[in-house]
Amino acid sequence: MIALKIEDRKQFTSGLFVGDLFDGFLVKEASVVTFNAFTIDGRVRKGYYTMEEQEELGMEEYSFWSAVRPFCFSLIKGKRLPGSFHIVLQLAGQAVKAFVKEYDLSIASERMKGLYLNIRYEEGQIVCVTGTSLDFFTLDKSVEEAWDKKVQNFFKEHRIPYVAV
Repeated sequence: MIALKIEDRKQFTSGLFVGDLFDGFLVKEASVVTFNAFTIDGRVRKGYYTMEEQEELGMEEYSFWSAVRPFCFSLIKGKRLPGSFHIVLQLAGQAVKAFVKEYDLSIASERMKGLYLNIRYEEGQIVCVTGTSLDFFTLDKSVEEAWDKKVQNFFKEHRIPYVAV
């Protein structure tokens, strides 16, 4: 687990809320505080969709950020900055499999409950914290270390300046 303070808040929020930078991630949960506190549970209510729609959209347990992003953006746009926001993103299923292969990990992707990126904006600062969850206990930190590296590489690749805190 690492914490990364984002140095260019405007660039990062533009990529998060306007661009498609994080669209491949799933949304576990999100909260935005403006004139009210708004909370989003990212879990898909499958009964809302037909089986055909579920297959066509490639639905997972949680919604993709691309589906939730416009709602979150509508909450924060305007002349005033939000009081705060907190978004928990999770790497999607196929991307987890690619991650395991890329980092040559000995733990199967099915054993990974989540690879998370927690994005928190408070008091004018954005801090991103990585997190991992496995379905078993282990002292092996290879998944955590690889995920930390993957997030840092993602930020570097997309020219998102940060400092470790």
